[in-house]
Amino acid sequence: MPAGMEQTMRPLLWRAANFYPNKQIVSRTHTGENRYNYSSYSNRVNRLAHALTEYGIQQGDRVATLSWNHHKHFETYFSVPLIGAQLHTINPLLSSEQIQYILADADDQLIFVDRSFVPILKSAIDTISTIEKGDLILMDNSRMDDFDIPTYEEFIRSHPPTYDWPDLDENQPAGLCYTSGTTGDPKGVEYTHQMLWGHTMSMLTPQGIPITDDDTVMPVVPMFHVNAWGFPLAATTAGAGHVYPGPSPDSADIVELIEREKVTISAGVPSVWLKVIDYAENNEVNFTSLDTIAVGGSAVPKSMIRWFDTHDTEVIHAWGMTEASPIGTVSNLKSSLTDIEYESRVDQRAKQGIPLPGVEIQAIGDDGKKVPWDNETLGELWIRGPWITTEYFGHSDTSEESFENGWLRTGDIVTIDDEGYINIVDRAEDIIKSGGEWISSIKIENIIMKHDGVIETAVIGVPDEKWQERPAAFIIPDESINPNTLTDRITSHIESEYPSWWVPDTIEYVDKIPKTGTGKISKKDIREQYI
Repeated sequence: MPAGMEQTMRPLLWRAANFYPNKQIVSRTHTGENRYNYSSYSNRVNRLAHALTEYGIQQGDRVATLSWNHHKHFETYFSVPLIGAQLHTINPLLSSEQIQYILADADDQLIFVDRSFVPILKSAIDTISTIEKGDLILMDNSRMDDFDIPTYEEFIRSHPPTYDWPDLDENQPAGLCYTSGTTGDPKGVEYTHQMLWGHTMSMLTPQGIPITDDDTVMPVVPMFHVNAWGFPLAATTAGAGHVYPGPSPDSADIVELIEREKVTISAGVPSVWLKVIDYAENNEVNFTSLDTIAVGGSAVPKSMIRWFDTHDTEVIHAWGMTEASPIGTVSNLKSSLTDIEYESRVDQRAKQGIPLPGVEIQAIGDDGKKVPWDNETLGELWIRGPWITTEYFGHSDTSEESFENGWLRTGDIVTIDDEGYINIVDRAEDIIKSGGEWISSIKIENIIMKHDGVIETAVIGVPDEKWQERPAAFIIPDESINPNTLTDRITSHIESEYPSWWVPDTIEYVDKIPKTGTGKISKKDIREQYI
């Protein structure tokens, strides 16, 4: 490729700083609120680059963050990759053992940590000889009495606001994120400059989640979840405003920021927006600025789509995974579907959608052959594309089962309709194989969740001598509900929509359902706990 044409992250920052210098970046932190513009942001990114270089960070080194969504975390997004190092965003909600494993596996040279995550980090580094107290930088403005490490502001203060960025190869690693480890140890996924560049460009197309310089973008999804699904990079490239909600934002915080900062686009998991809806139903809110929310991480309830439609806010259902950088498909309506009746449009929008431009998909059945796009035949979703990883960091020996001829085997069991929209039926490890038939645990869960008095549920397959597996449901009920009556209602409902053998052999009422570090239900832990 000719010189100057490399697909790196450098021109993304250059564009924002030079063409939108006065665009605002608003951020909540532990100590208050910060407000500045792209020009000041760029200056601080340059200062951080000098500080990292002086510290000894070299090309290829990894720099980690344990941090919430705020402007300092956002500054590391560009500074670390642009000096040729690799930004490793760590999920602080993982178990202490998983964080220990990740820190040791990544061999991070420096860690930026928020005050609230210091106890987690202290516990983790006690067992890792390669990380010392001097390798930590506190993101807050003042030092801690019981853990005296330099602050971020001390780290960057004396350095100049300009930096001569090195020329980088587009294949230079820029980011690193680990999977949640639901089926074993977390696995590292590397992102090169080209992968992040390509993901950003495709995301900004009309078939992605288009962002313009007229938008103000607020990622509620944590920045340690695969670069906040790419929204900070896409918003910067577009010259849009940023709003970062800071540590542990609740529904009131989210609504207040939307109203005050005139947020037009936001992103988060469905549970966040269901809580916002509940808050809005009991308080006076003003969502007139909010045009779009991107939703992913789990299935979007159709009721949520309908509610936001009545408030002139479009819900865009996206699907992805750590290995996909992360967005792979988006459920925008094709022009051929815009005139169908409303409920049919809702049905279509609730699916996981069609691939972003540049991504290919196929569904592979048990026989190893492609399944037809008939909205009925089940198969495992395979994807490939310029920003889809093809192996795991440092563990190419474990990659064979997940990758094949450039395709990523996602582990998601799907149907694909004749328009190309995928609908995730279950995870491969969670599909219940009973008497030669497949039973979707997700579909049973969706039926159970429709009943009043159900707070949460999980359905798994349990071993059965005759049928191989049979479904078992675990339900957290509301205290006011009679379990026997609820069981009868659920059984009747399932039988009305599916074959009788879909009815769980066991329906057990529990006080708690195990969760992963990302807040998802951990069916692995349920199996270990109840089987």
